[in-house]
Amino acid sequence: MSRRFDGIARKALFTFDPEVAHGLSIAALKSGLVPGCRNDGDPRLAIELAGLTFPNPLGMAAGYDKNAEVAGPLARLGFGFVEVGTVTPRPQEGNPKPRIFRLPEDRAVINRLGFNNRGHEAARANILSGARPGLLGINIGANKDAEDRIGDYVTGIGAFSEVADYFTINVSSPNTPGLRNLQSREALAELLGRVLSERAVRAPKTPVFLKIAPDLSDADLDEIAPECLSHRLDGLIVSNTTLSREGLVDTPAKSESGGLSGRPLFLRSTIVLAKMRQRLGKAVPFIGVGGIDSAETAAEKIRAGADLVQLYTGFIYGGPMLPSRILKGLSKICDDEQIARLGDIRDSRTEHYASLPSGA
Repeated sequence: MSRRFDGIARKALFTFDPEVAHGLSIAALKSGLVPGCRNDGDPRLAIELAGLTFPNPLGMAAGYDKNAEVAGPLARLGFGFVEVGTVTPRPQEGNPKPRIFRLPEDRAVINRLGFNNRGHEAARANILSGARPGLLGINIGANKDAEDRIGDYVTGIGAFSEVADYFTINVSSPNTPGLRNLQSREALAELLGRVLSERAVRAPKTPVFLKIAPDLSDADLDEIAPECLSHRLDGLIVSNTTLSREGLVDTPAKSESGGLSGRPLFLRSTIVLAKMRQRLGKAVPFIGVGGIDSAETAAEKIRAGADLVQLYTGFIYGGPMLPSRILKGLSKICDDEQIARLGDIRDSRTEHYASLPSGA
């Protein structure tokens, strides 16, 4: 029944322009038309991380609920945590439309949205006026025309200090010119220093995660890792979208500029995750993102070194019942492998993925 509902919903939404369809899905969640899932909560899927207790490791990634409008309804679909944003201090329109392109043959999407959102004030008001969704992450970014981009991240810490369960510092979107330069060692050192200093004053117990790109070389990873360790960063999110078009079916959408997400991102992002797990050691929390659309792909991210996982593009193609199916599948993996907790499989394939070349 759930797959039939997902199929009907997807077929209906895919008759619309992707951005229109996204708006309709937000409206459907707001209205209560999308049924929640019954989730009895398998204790084997729960995990304590960065001072937080996650009921399961599956999260909704940033990008879907940019303005924190439907965090509660998303949680009722089964997500163990929801990350909203990316939110910038001031509202901004983002890049010109059209700016989202489906690649159904690849189960992928290309977007060049450019941090379109209504700003800190609107997102904060939505959070305060809605029911708490459980664990809520706030993904913060910088306005395109900011004179001090790092200052925008600092402002984000203060704006959401009372409502965030964790923060994500997004310096890895390819759709804001120059943003990825903040991943360079010197810029990253300043960014983390200023953000974590503000966190120490405004929200000392709230974890801060850094979200990095999947297109980084081994040398880039060697630059990032020491800064994460020296600043005692609470965790890493790997990864954002990729600029690569390798392996895609030859369709007109393939040539569109922007970040690619979905199935083709899985291997590239998983390799970077494993390489960073080796560099940062076993203690640093990791969230794996990129190409997750099933229980097995979620589990494989964990085997590569992730503690938690997130999806977004998989949700577009898999439908609102996908979280429930993934959680049931993860419970079955626990049964099949006779393990007391899902986290026991973590790192079992880190060495394999880390041995592969970045950009594979």
